[in-house]
Amino acid sequence: MKNVLAEAHVPESAFGKWFLRSNTWTDYVLEVALEDLTHLLKDTPRTFNVIADVGCGYGRSMKKLNDRYSPERLIAMDIDQEMLDETKKEVALHNLNNVEYVRCSSSMIKLEDNSVDMVFCHQTFHHLIYQPEALKEFLRILKPGGIFMFAESTKRYIHSWIIRLLFRHPMSVQKTADEYLTLIKDSGFTVNDEQISYPFLWWSREDLAIGENLFGIKPPQEREETLINLIAMKPL
Repeated sequence: MKNVLAEAHVPESAFGKWFLRSNTWTDYVLEVALEDLTHLLKDTPRTFNVIADVGCGYGRSMKKLNDRYSPERLIAMDIDQEMLDETKKEVALHNLNNVEYVRCSSSMIKLEDNSVDMVFCHQTFHHLIYQPEALKEFLRILKPGGIFMFAESTKRYIHSWIIRLLFRHPMSVQKTADEYLTLIKDSGFTVNDEQISYPFLWWSREDLAIGENLFGIKPPQEREETLINLIAMKPL
């Protein structure tokens, strides 16, 4: 019998694990994505009583999600027990008492149908081998009208030399921004054009924006996007 947990993702490199604990990750990757995603909600009043963070990593998102959306239940999900153990330490540090922990693959989620108001998926999807299956699971666990927050690096970024050198990913499943958007829509989610953004942040460039910052070399107006952020909804 196949080991589903072992085959569902590619474990992160030692450097990647260090980076997920760093202030650079927290301040310039996670916080910036959350600000953008919150803006993409377009100030629509919403209550997120139950939030599932799929691929919570080392738990740096827990306090941020709690402070922004005040959920009654905050579910930390990851395939890696080490990540969940570290998330528990992060949660204890901030005295959060509404967090639950679920170890599972994103393609086999241990939650009931229609049980979650928001699925938060930040820089997790490019680690997943079974991407269409994961999206089906996200759709299943979301309540009708529930929100899927998606922030992801694209094939252009994951295939760059610097990321190949420092991190570990399943390279054959990486997608362009357009391919991710198509996949999400084809999985049954509704996505409005005004709730999509394509940031071109310094850390998502192969030269880490050194050319622009030191030499004034502007990036081309037309380029293959390195990031996509979007808000999707499960139809009512």
